[in-house]
Amino acid sequence: MTKRCNKNPIITKYDVRPSNDEMEVLGAFNCGVAHYNDETILLVRVAEKAKDRNGFVRVPVYDSTKKQEVILDFDKNDSDIDFSDVRFVKTKEQLYLTSKSHIRIARSKNGVDFKIDDEPFLSSDYFYEEYGIEDPRITFVDGYYYINYSSSSRHGVFTCLARTKDFVTVEKLGIMFMPDNKDVVIFPQKINGKFCVFNRPVSAYFQRPEIWLSYSDDLLTFGNHKLLCDLREDHFDSCRIGASCVPFLTEKGWLEIYHGCAEGDKYCLGALLLDKDDPSKIIARSEQPILYPEKPYEVDGFMPNVIFSCGATVDGDSVHIYYGACDECICLATLSVKEILNSLEC
Repeated sequence: MTKRCNKNPIITKYDVRPSNDEMEVLGAFNCGVAHYNDETILLVRVAEKAKDRNGFVRVPVYDSTKKQEVILDFDKNDSDIDFSDVRFVKTKEQLYLTSKSHIRIARSKNGVDFKIDDEPFLSSDYFYEEYGIEDPRITFVDGYYYINYSSSSRHGVFTCLARTKDFVTVEKLGIMFMPDNKDVVIFPQKINGKFCVFNRPVSAYFQRPEIWLSYSDDLLTFGNHKLLCDLREDHFDSCRIGASCVPFLTEKGWLEIYHGCAEGDKYCLGALLLDKDDPSKIIARSEQPILYPEKPYEVDGFMPNVIFSCGATVDGDSVHIYYGACDECICLATLSVKEILNSLEC
């Protein structure tokens, strides 16, 4: 059912040039996918950290007052600062991230061998992007490639929107969803005259990361919100779920590839089959993952046992899933659409 590319990982941090001389690349992963002209385009999340300085933990941020990237240095001997988690610096006033992500373009003629641009395609421009932008999805609809992405700041995690026609120039349109809402995916066609969008709001009190559907006329204001898909005990998606790839139509309805997480933070991919005319109706759902960590590059890494996808392409019965492994690299797996559909249970 699953055929992993024999060149996996197809993109690693060693394939990406740092954005400037002060930074080093930690990982290249979680990419949106599109076909443009005769190329496969990946919008790659590139995570970087500031180069080490003895005695300090260095934090890259976007300073919206200065309108530029800056590096903050925190003294490791300062007892008022919590350095216990390498991902964070926690002062009495604020929580910072020790890495910062931006979006880079990778291009390929064959969908496997990619050339990565040296310059960022999307990076921080606003206060709500001060800690970086990440995990893009790409949907072609109404003549534009719409790109939604998560932006992080001291105010939380937003979902923002941009669009392009040529992957050369890009226009940022603003905030789609307020904090904390992410794992947003736009359908590739309107449903009953409205844009239809997966999203995942999370309550600060009740902590149930579940998939919702929302509808919009302009992709910036939303209504008619519906809970689509919740957590399941004793399954691969018992702790956290979210939409991954742009859904595509099959003879049986919309097929959505989503991610699920269980105890131990093991991330796998599953599938949902949704009604063609009313995608708020679930026809069938994976009982077992369609893709789960088993290869060394999926099991061992910065975040072990993680498979996380932001995009796929479909060619007849083949769905080519581009996925991040261990929050470090990008891999490719090909699955049969027919076999995925046959594996689902009502």
